[in-house]
Amino acid sequence: MADAMLETRGLSRRFGGLAAVQDVSLAVARGKVHAIVGPNGAGKTTLINLLSGDLRPSDGKVSYQGSDITGWPAHRVAQAGIGRSYQKTNVFREFTALENCALAAEARLPRLHLFRAAATFRETAARAERALALCSLETRRETRAASLSYGEQRQLELAMMLATEPQLLLLDEPLAGMGPEESARVVDLLKRLAADHTMVMIEHDMDAVFAIADTITVMVNGSVLASGAPQAIRANREVQRAYLGEDAA
Repeated sequence: MADAMLETRGLSRRFGGLAAVQDVSLAVARGKVHAIVGPNGAGKTTLINLLSGDLRPSDGKVSYQGSDITGWPAHRVAQAGIGRSYQKTNVFREFTALENCALAAEARLPRLHLFRAAATFRETAARAERALALCSLETRRETRAASLSYGEQRQLELAMMLATEPQLLLLDEPLAGMGPEESARVVDLLKRLAADHTMVMIEHDMDAVFAIADTITVMVNGSVLASGAPQAIRANREVQRAYLGEDAA
Protein backbone atom coordinates (compact mmCIF):
# COMPACT_ATOMS: atom_id res chain seq x y z
CA MET A 1 0.00 0.00 0.00
CA ALA A 2 1.52 3.30 -1.11
CA ASP A 3 0.23 5.34 1.84
CA ALA A 4 0.99 2.68 4.49
CA MET A 5 2.90 3.82 7.56
CA LEU A 6 3.42 0.26 8.79
CA GLU A 7 3.43 -3.02 6.86
CA THR A 8 4.06 -6.64 7.69
CA ARG A 9 4.76 -9.43 5.21
CA GLY A 10 4.50 -13.09 6.22
CA LEU A 11 5.09 -12.23 9.87
CA SER A 12 5.29 -15.30 12.12
CA ARG A 13 6.33 -16.11 15.67
CA ARG A 14 6.71 -19.62 16.98
CA PHE A 15 7.19 -20.78 20.56
CA GLY A 16 8.52 -24.31 20.18
CA GLY A 17 5.87 -26.12 18.16
CA LEU A 18 3.20 -23.44 18.72
CA ALA A 19 2.69 -20.80 16.02
CA ALA A 20 1.30 -17.85 18.01
CA VAL A 21 1.37 -15.64 14.89
CA GLN A 22 1.38 -17.26 11.50
CA ASP A 23 2.00 -15.60 8.11
CA VAL A 24 0.37 -12.26 8.98
CA SER A 25 0.48 -9.63 6.25
CA LEU A 26 -1.22 -6.29 6.83
CA ALA A 27 -0.88 -2.63 5.92
CA VAL A 28 -1.67 0.19 8.34
CA ALA A 29 -2.66 3.31 6.42
CA ARG A 30 -1.17 6.63 7.49
CA GLY A 31 -3.53 8.70 9.61
CA LYS A 32 -6.00 5.85 10.17
CA VAL A 33 -7.07 3.62 13.08
CA HIS A 34 -6.48 -0.08 12.42
CA ALA A 35 -8.11 -2.38 14.97
CA ILE A 36 -6.94 -5.96 15.58
CA VAL A 37 -9.69 -8.12 17.07
CA GLY A 38 -10.30 -11.78 17.76
CA PRO A 39 -10.97 -14.26 20.54
CA ASN A 40 -8.55 -14.86 23.42
CA GLY A 41 -5.49 -16.74 22.19
CA ALA A 42 -5.81 -15.41 18.65
CA GLY A 43 -2.26 -13.98 18.68
CA LYS A 44 -3.17 -10.31 18.93
CA THR A 45 -0.79 -9.31 21.74
CA THR A 46 2.01 -11.40 20.23
CA LEU A 47 1.51 -9.45 17.00
CA ILE A 48 1.76 -6.12 18.85
CA ASN A 49 4.89 -7.39 20.62
CA LEU A 50 6.43 -8.13 17.23
CA LEU A 51 5.57 -4.66 15.94
CA SER A 52 6.93 -2.92 19.04
CA GLY A 53 10.21 -4.84 19.22
CA ASP A 54 9.31 -6.67 22.44
CA LEU A 55 9.60 -9.93 20.46
CA ARG A 56 11.68 -10.91 17.46
CA PRO A 57 9.82 -12.64 14.61
CA SER A 58 10.59 -16.20 13.60
CA ASP A 59 9.88 -15.28 9.97
CA GLY A 60 8.63 -12.35 7.95
CA LYS A 61 9.25 -8.64 7.72
CA VAL A 62 8.11 -5.42 9.42
CA SER A 63 8.42 -2.10 7.56
CA TYR A 64 7.86 1.34 9.10
CA GLN A 65 7.67 4.37 6.81
CA GLY A 66 9.47 2.40 4.12
CA SER A 67 12.34 1.20 6.35
CA ASP A 68 12.87 -2.41 7.38
CA ILE A 69 12.67 -2.52 11.20
CA THR A 70 12.43 -6.31 11.50
CA GLY A 71 14.05 -7.48 14.74
CA TRP A 72 14.84 -3.98 16.05
CA PRO A 73 14.91 -3.85 19.88
CA ALA A 74 12.06 -2.02 21.61
CA HIS A 75 14.07 1.09 22.53
CA ARG A 76 15.14 1.62 18.92
CA VAL A 77 11.56 1.14 17.69
CA ALA A 78 10.39 3.75 20.24
CA GLN A 79 13.08 6.21 19.15
CA ALA A 80 11.92 5.77 15.55
CA GLY A 81 8.50 7.15 16.52
CA ILE A 82 6.40 4.15 17.54
CA GLY A 83 4.69 4.36 20.94
CA ARG A 84 3.18 1.39 22.73
CA SER A 85 0.77 0.82 25.65
CA TYR A 86 0.20 -2.45 27.50
CA GLN A 87 -2.78 -4.48 28.72
CA LYS A 88 -1.80 -3.92 32.34
CA THR A 89 -1.23 -0.43 33.70
CA ASN A 90 2.47 0.32 33.40
CA VAL A 91 3.20 3.47 35.43
CA PHE A 92 5.63 4.38 38.23
CA ARG A 93 3.24 4.50 41.17
CA GLU A 94 5.45 6.54 43.51
CA PHE A 95 6.13 9.25 40.92
CA THR A 96 3.78 12.12 40.15
CA ALA A 97 1.91 12.21 36.85
CA LEU A 98 4.32 14.87 35.59
CA GLU A 99 7.38 12.88 36.67
CA ASN A 100 6.05 9.79 34.87
CA CYS A 101 5.62 11.76 31.64
CA ALA A 102 8.99 13.50 31.95
CA LEU A 103 10.72 10.15 32.38
CA ALA A 104 8.95 8.84 29.27
CA ALA A 105 9.97 11.93 27.31
CA GLU A 106 13.61 11.32 28.27
CA ALA A 107 13.40 7.81 26.79
CA ARG A 108 12.88 9.25 23.29
CA LEU A 109 16.29 10.96 23.43
CA PRO A 110 19.14 9.12 21.64
CA ARG A 111 20.81 8.35 24.97
CA LEU A 112 20.64 9.53 28.54
CA HIS A 113 23.46 11.92 29.38
CA LEU A 114 24.11 14.04 32.45
CA PHE A 115 25.77 16.86 30.51
CA ARG A 116 23.06 18.14 28.18
CA ALA A 117 22.11 21.70 27.42
CA ALA A 118 19.50 23.20 29.75
CA ALA A 119 17.23 23.69 26.72
CA THR A 120 16.99 19.92 26.37
CA PHE A 121 15.58 19.59 29.89
CA ARG A 122 13.12 22.42 29.21
CA GLU A 123 11.92 20.67 26.05
CA THR A 124 11.51 17.40 27.95
CA ALA A 125 9.37 19.17 30.56
CA ALA A 126 7.35 20.84 27.81
CA ARG A 127 6.69 17.47 26.15
CA ALA A 128 5.49 16.09 29.47
CA GLU A 129 3.15 19.03 30.07
CA ARG A 130 1.71 18.79 26.53
CA ALA A 131 1.08 15.07 26.95
CA LEU A 132 -0.76 15.58 30.24
CA ALA A 133 -2.91 18.28 28.66
CA LEU A 134 -3.76 16.04 25.69
CA CYS A 135 -5.01 13.40 28.13
CA SER A 136 -6.92 15.91 30.32
CA LEU A 137 -4.61 15.30 33.29
CA GLU A 138 -3.08 18.76 33.66
CA THR A 139 -4.87 19.33 36.99
CA ARG A 140 -3.41 16.04 38.28
CA ARG A 141 0.18 16.83 37.32
CA GLU A 142 1.48 16.82 40.92
CA THR A 143 -0.57 13.80 42.03
CA ARG A 144 1.23 10.52 42.69
CA ALA A 145 0.25 7.86 40.18
CA ALA A 146 -0.77 5.54 43.05
CA SER A 147 -3.42 8.08 44.08
CA LEU A 148 -5.02 8.28 40.63
CA SER A 149 -8.12 6.26 39.81
CA TYR A 150 -7.69 3.22 37.58
CA GLY A 151 -9.09 5.12 34.61
CA GLU A 152 -6.76 8.04 35.25
CA GLN A 153 -3.80 5.65 35.45
CA ARG A 154 -4.76 4.33 32.01
CA GLN A 155 -4.93 7.92 30.77
CA LEU A 156 -1.52 8.56 32.32
CA GLU A 157 -0.08 5.58 30.48
CA LEU A 158 -1.35 7.10 27.23
CA ALA A 159 0.15 10.44 28.25
CA MET A 160 3.52 8.77 28.89
CA MET A 161 3.39 7.28 25.42
CA LEU A 162 2.47 10.66 23.90
CA ALA A 163 5.37 12.34 25.75
CA THR A 164 7.72 10.45 23.42
CA GLU A 165 5.97 12.27 20.52
CA PRO A 166 5.26 9.12 18.48
CA GLN A 167 3.73 9.11 15.03
CA LEU A 168 2.32 5.59 15.37
CA LEU A 169 0.49 4.35 18.48
CA LEU A 170 0.26 0.64 19.35
CA LEU A 171 -2.54 0.25 21.90
CA ASP A 172 -3.07 -3.08 23.65
CA GLU A 173 -6.60 -3.14 25.12
CA PRO A 174 -6.73 0.53 26.23
CA LEU A 175 -10.22 -0.01 27.75
CA ALA A 176 -9.35 -3.15 29.73
CA GLY A 177 -10.82 -3.22 33.23
CA MET A 178 -12.79 0.02 32.91
CA GLY A 179 -16.39 0.75 33.81
CA PRO A 180 -18.78 2.39 31.31
CA GLU A 181 -18.04 5.97 32.38
CA GLU A 182 -14.26 5.57 32.29
CA SER A 183 -14.48 3.70 28.97
CA ALA A 184 -16.51 6.50 27.41
CA ARG A 185 -13.91 9.04 28.55
CA VAL A 186 -11.03 7.06 27.04
CA VAL A 187 -12.94 6.43 23.80
CA ASP A 188 -13.39 10.21 23.46
CA LEU A 189 -9.65 10.64 24.10
CA LEU A 190 -8.76 8.06 21.46
CA LYS A 191 -11.01 9.79 18.93
CA ARG A 192 -9.17 13.06 19.60
CA LEU A 193 -5.77 11.39 19.27
CA ALA A 194 -6.81 9.74 16.01
CA ALA A 195 -6.96 13.17 14.38
CA ASP A 196 -3.16 13.46 14.59
CA HIS A 197 -1.85 9.91 14.95
CA THR A 198 -1.89 6.59 13.16
CA MET A 199 -3.10 3.82 15.49
CA VAL A 200 -3.02 0.06 15.73
CA MET A 201 -5.42 -0.97 18.47
CA ILE A 202 -6.29 -4.29 20.12
CA GLU A 203 -9.65 -4.12 21.85
CA HIS A 204 -12.40 -6.50 22.96
CA ASP A 205 -15.07 -3.79 23.28
CA MET A 206 -16.60 -4.10 19.82
CA ASP A 207 -18.80 -1.03 20.26
CA ALA A 208 -15.61 1.01 20.79
CA VAL A 209 -13.90 -0.70 17.85
CA PHE A 210 -16.75 0.08 15.46
CA ALA A 211 -16.88 3.66 16.78
CA ILE A 212 -13.16 4.36 16.27
CA ALA A 213 -11.63 2.05 13.64
CA ASP A 214 -11.24 2.77 9.94
CA THR A 215 -10.03 -0.79 9.25
CA ILE A 216 -10.53 -3.98 11.24
CA THR A 217 -8.40 -7.12 11.01
CA VAL A 218 -9.82 -10.27 12.61
CA MET A 219 -7.34 -12.89 13.86
CA VAL A 220 -8.14 -16.49 14.78
CA ASN A 221 -5.54 -19.07 15.87
CA GLY A 222 -2.64 -16.79 14.99
CA SER A 223 -3.76 -16.08 11.42
CA VAL A 224 -5.78 -13.36 9.70
CA LEU A 225 -9.35 -14.45 9.07
CA ALA A 226 -10.57 -11.22 7.45
CA SER A 227 -9.55 -7.59 7.07
CA GLY A 228 -11.50 -4.61 5.79
CA ALA A 229 -13.78 -1.69 6.56
CA PRO A 230 -15.97 -1.99 9.68
CA GLN A 231 -19.15 -2.46 7.65
CA ALA A 232 -17.61 -5.34 5.69
CA ILE A 233 -16.33 -7.01 8.85
CA ARG A 234 -19.69 -6.64 10.57
CA ALA A 235 -21.38 -8.36 7.59
CA ASN A 236 -18.77 -11.12 7.17
CA ARG A 237 -20.40 -14.44 8.08
CA GLU A 238 -17.08 -16.15 8.85
CA VAL A 239 -16.27 -13.39 11.33
CA GLN A 240 -19.73 -13.63 12.85
CA ARG A 241 -19.28 -17.35 13.43
CA ALA A 242 -15.67 -17.20 14.64
CA TYR A 243 -15.83 -14.12 16.83
CA LEU A 244 -19.25 -12.54 17.22
CA GLY A 245 -20.92 -15.91 17.80
CA GLU A 246 -22.83 -18.53 15.86
CA ASP A 247 -26.18 -16.86 16.60
CA ALA A 248 -25.01 -13.64 14.92
CA ALA A 249 -24.33 -15.57 11.73
